[in-house]
Amino acid sequence: MLFAGCGIQIFQMITGIDATVYYSPTIFKNAGIESDQEILAATVAVGSSKTIFILVAIFLVDKVGRKPLLYVSTIGMTCCLFVLGIALTLPNSAFGINLAILAVCSNVAFFSVGMGPICWVLSSEIFPLRLRAQAAALGQVGGRVSSGLVSMSFLSASKVISVAGVFFVFAALSAISVLFVKVCIPETKGKTLEQIEMMFRGEKNSNRGEVEFGDAERLIPTEEK
Repeated sequence: MLFAGCGIQIFQMITGIDATVYYSPTIFKNAGIESDQEILAATVAVGSSKTIFILVAIFLVDKVGRKPLLYVSTIGMTCCLFVLGIALTLPNSAFGINLAILAVCSNVAFFSVGMGPICWVLSSEIFPLRLRAQAAALGQVGGRVSSGLVSMSFLSASKVISVAGVFFVFAALSAISVLFVKVCIPETKGKTLEQIEMMFRGEKNSNRGEVEFGDAERLIPTEEK
C-alpha cells in the first residue's frame, strides 16, 4: 500500500507537470514565439485546459473508475511530452509553434483528467484508517520533494541537454508511470476499505508473482458477500 501510495505521488511530479506549468512561457519562447502577448495567450490556454479537464475528471472518476482514467492520463501524457520534445527541435516555424502549444495544452489536460486528481483519491482509499494520516503524509513528502527537484533543476537541465531533451526525459518517465499503474495500482471504484485491503493481501500472497487486483470478489469470504 505504501509503495503504491507514495509511488503515485512521486510519478505525479517527476513526469514534469510543474515544469510544464511554471515554465510554459520559457517553453513557448523556446518554440519560437516572440510576442509577449502571444506567450501570455498561450499560457492562459494552458491554465484553461487544466481547469476544464479537472472538472471532467470530477464527473468521470466514479463512473469510469480510477485505473482507466490513469491509463488514459499516463499514456496521453507520454505521447504529448514526446511530441513536445519533437516540436521544440523545430523552433521558429509556424508548425513547430502550433505543435508545441497543442502538446503543452494536451499534456496538462491529460494530467488533469487522471494523474492530478486521482492521485489524491487513491491516497484517501488504499490506506487503512489506523495509518491513513501518516501514510498519506509520507506520500505527500515524496511528491513535494519530487516537485521541488523538478522545478529547481528544469532550467539547469535545459541548458545542458536543451529544453527538448528535458521533455524527452519526462516522456520516458511518463512511459514508466504507465507500467507502474498497470502493476501497482488497484481499481478501487465501488470497493470497501476491507475489500481494498484484501486486494493488497492477494498481491502479497500471490505465488504467481503478479498482482491480481481484479479478483477482489474471489478474495472476499462468503459471509461478507
